Amino acid sequence: MKVDSHQHFWNFERIPYHWPTAETKSIYRNIEAPELEPFLQACGVDKTVLVQAMNHYADTDYMLEVAEQYTWVAGVVGWVPLDRPDEVSRKLETYLKNPYFKGVRHLNHEEPDPDWVIRPDVMEGLKVLAVAGVPYDLVAIFPEHLKHVPTLAENIPNLKLVIDHLAKPPIREGLFQSWADGMAIAAQYPNVYAKVSGLNTAAIWDRWSANDIKPYINHAMDVFGSERLMFGSDWPVANLAGDYCKVWNETNRAIADYSQADREAILGGTAARFYNL
Repeated sequence: MKVDSHQHFWNFERIPYHWPTAETKSIYRNIEAPELEPFLQACGVDKTVLVQAMNHYADTDYMLEVAEQYTWVAGVVGWVPLDRPDEVSRKLETYLKNPYFKGVRHLNHEEPDPDWVIRPDVMEGLKVLAVAGVPYDLVAIFPEHLKHVPTLAENIPNLKLVIDHLAKPPIREGLFQSWADGMAIAAQYPNVYAKVSGLNTAAIWDRWSANDIKPYINHAMDVFGSERLMFGSDWPVANLAGDYCKVWNETNRAIADYSQADREAILGGTAARFYNL
């Protein structure tokens, strides 16, 4: 089974998204399931995981509705207010009755406090997720986000955590070592996984290829292994630097020299296990 572990939809009539904005004109519009479906069919992707795009219950409810309508949506990574642990407990009682609710994410890069995710109240909220067996997607756009992974992993060892977008490596700048060291430290914790996603928008948008992203994927493979790596398209954000099938095809080219078992894990098996699809 081929699984895209990270894609989005947005409907501006229903949800007050903070991003995308008019500056990203090509994706600043309603983008929903019928637009993605032909690309999944063209690339042979069987299932997707729909990931939150707004820290708001309305976004989660919208995604769960979409999952009910499209058989290829296998799961939803929604939102709960992690800084209010009691409310997290109450909302999970409701959300976990829905078979499509598979994980939680918070857009922590929108928080004024760069250390938001390791605040005591947020850590208590994450502990509620861990007890309930709900995985957490960590947005790791800035270097300090990746540095928080050891703190989370050590203090909440039973929390299944996945680093979105390989922590956005500095592909465009041609830098490597500092990012690589941070990922190696994060990978020391067996409850930490990573998504091979969002790499095209970390590269030079109009001229990237498998050759640009391969060194970063190879390092992630070295430190995590295929059993803790999963492919994600980050569509429609991916459209800023190509399109769905280019991301799929170039990622497949980048891992073409891996064993069949490793390719199958990255392209579906790991996501199916991590999210219990």
